[in-house]
Amino acid sequence: MPSPLIRLHPDDNVLIARDGLGLGQSLPDLDLRVRAQVPAGHKIAARRIAQGETIRKYNVVIGVAGRDIEAGDHVHTHNVELADFQRDPGFCLDAVPVAPVAPDEQARFLGYVRPDGRVGTRNFIGILASVNCSATVIKAIAAHFDAQRLAAYPNVDGVAAFAHTSGCGMSSPSEHFDVLRRTLAGYARHPNLAGVLIVGLGCERNQVDALVDTQGLARDPRVRTLVMQDSGGTRATIAAGIAAIEAMLPAANDCARSEVSARHLKIGLECGGSDGFSGITANPALGAAMDILVRHGGTAILSETPEIHGVEYLLTRRAASREVGEKLLARLAWWERYAAGQNAQFNGKVGHGNQQGGLANIFEKSLGSAMKGGSTPLQAVYEYAEPIDQPGLVFMDSPGYDPVAVTGQIASGANLICFTTGRGSMFGSKPAPTLKLASNTPMFRRLEEDMDIDCGPVLDGELSVAQMGQRIFEQILLAASGQRTKSELLGLGDHEFVPWHLGIVS
Repeated sequence: MPSPLIRLHPDDNVLIARDGLGLGQSLPDLDLRVRAQVPAGHKIAARRIAQGETIRKYNVVIGVAGRDIEAGDHVHTHNVELADFQRDPGFCLDAVPVAPVAPDEQARFLGYVRPDGRVGTRNFIGILASVNCSATVIKAIAAHFDAQRLAAYPNVDGVAAFAHTSGCGMSSPSEHFDVLRRTLAGYARHPNLAGVLIVGLGCERNQVDALVDTQGLARDPRVRTLVMQDSGGTRATIAAGIAAIEAMLPAANDCARSEVSARHLKIGLECGGSDGFSGITANPALGAAMDILVRHGGTAILSETPEIHGVEYLLTRRAASREVGEKLLARLAWWERYAAGQNAQFNGKVGHGNQQGGLANIFEKSLGSAMKGGSTPLQAVYEYAEPIDQPGLVFMDSPGYDPVAVTGQIASGANLICFTTGRGSMFGSKPAPTLKLASNTPMFRRLEEDMDIDCGPVLDGELSVAQMGQRIFEQILLAASGQRTKSELLGLGDHEFVPWHLGIVS
């Protein structure tokens, strides 16, 4: 029988409960008794930890003892304090070059090759709103194209509307304005969309013509536009939009999958509802899968800047150049200013579900979150929704809030999302599908309709992290080739388009 406790590193002074531990439970192999009721995934002290002493997990500092902690005590928010400390960025010290797989030996999948050479994993037609005022119209246009009306177009995955709550009542020009336009443009040119219709009201700040011109969309023959005030209003615009989509469908249906290299995969990495097992199973296993992808020439997109806070030096040490490492630190410094004085995750406190799952603070959560990126060198750092053109492991700045982070990754070019969860996130996305990875088997079984991959066998000792990583990589190739994910089967993704709103509303 495996030990009821998991030691992650010989120098750790905390251990992880594999299952729930009872008050007074004897742990003979450690010669101690449990001094509290400890849920699965939570920490107990391996030895006495004096007040002010650092607490180490994976031999990484996740906080300091807020009071004296005895061996066998539950170690959590009640006795762990977040104490910032000086971290040496150690630029490039751990950047070990990757041994690439030869081009003729790279893994393959079935994708949609677009005229510009990029490859899609799905074949949607998209409808974008320039402003919230046209959101109802684009949803009505998309709703017209139900399964019955699309039956004649079997190669089209659907007509998806991407509505949002901004586009006017905002400062322009501004960083927020630039981010919104960059996000919309990223979707408009996404390789998972065979055609795009952009619909505006007419008097908004984010004018349709200016959006198309400033983002270089005018040169894309797949992009069409409508303006409600010029088209006769709500009913007339819906009718015109339906006609525009009907005209796009035959060409979209002519698209067919063909075998291509895995180097065309750009995988957005996300975690939500993380628990104490996420950093032991799902996240490092996904990181192992990304190491495989990078060796095959693909791109892994790590994001959620607040969720690398405290362990950013693990990435700067793997930066391909000092410039890349300094750019990452510059984004952290921006976040420090952005979140100053706010009760935000960046400043320490994690969500209720994270705490219930055993994570005491943002440093501990970040330690697990960063593992999704694997071990290869960090090749580049991008701003939110900025087009990603560098293969390998890259970082895209984003909040930790799942819909906003994934929206940015897709706008940057991610054609598939891998989403790890410990508590059980019910997330899906369009036009890039989401694969959900469960950190533990009990949750996977409880929520099997939503979970794609069970990473619990790592915890149970049935598979190594490397073996689970290989299994994840193989599942990625199947999903990229058209195998439906659980979130797709449930119809998720119509309400998860959430561009980052970082400006004032006036």
